[in-house]
Amino acid sequence: MLDSLIILLAGIFLPLFPLSMVFNAILDKITHSWLRLLLFIAWPLIGLFMVLDSNLVLPDWLLTLALATSALYALRLLTVREVNQWSGFLATSLWSLLWLAMMQETPPALLYAYAISMSLPLVLLVLLSAGLEQRYGAAYIGLYGGLARTIPRFTGVLVTVVMAAIATPLFPSFFIMLDMVVKTISATPLAATILLLIWLLWSWAGAHLIQGLIVGRTSIVKIADMEITTIGWYILVLLALVVGGIYLGGVIL
Repeated sequence: MLDSLIILLAGIFLPLFPLSMVFNAILDKITHSWLRLLLFIAWPLIGLFMVLDSNLVLPDWLLTLALATSALYALRLLTVREVNQWSGFLATSLWSLLWLAMMQETPPALLYAYAISMSLPLVLLVLLSAGLEQRYGAAYIGLYGGLARTIPRFTGVLVTVVMAAIATPLFPSFFIMLDMVVKTISATPLAATILLLIWLLWSWAGAHLIQGLIVGRTSIVKIADMEITTIGWYILVLLALVVGGIYLGGVIL
């Protein structure tokens, strides 16, 4: 009974549908970007601590529910226009797969590294979303286009951050997903196929987000581009993610 209660509570922080709605409802209510950053970092770590500290034996049905939750929110990414909501749905899709990593007996230290490395690109995306809100009043896909010409430096950072978030090569999430697929394919090929489909949906949604923001007519109103010093900080974090991804790949593969 206690184990079931812990899994139920952890299913809020390591999202399992319908408990996954809690995180996205809270995110929708938060308007301050720094509180959003804290939420993205702390949320999955709380869930991992609850499960790992309890030494639970996870039931087999969690695999099905975790994959279904991840696939559902990967699909929903394709219909979302608000950038912060897009980040929340991607976070939900990513974090739900941490159940799979736990069921594959991934060491606790690696699990925490997984959660942090999955969340960091989303933290950067939240900051970029705040930058769009400051410049345009809102951060919506398709509301305005032509960012590539209007604010090219900002656009370059945005595209790279989105690529990091959707698990493209050299970033940590790429190696995490690859490890999950490799470990799953021999035992449960269907689960591995679903993982690959989820991965494909992330890429599709990322391309849709980028296209909706950077392609289109250039704004006739002059918009301030990202400062060079700010770009430097983003580059440092992204380089750290690449180095971390390569190191992680060497450890888990």
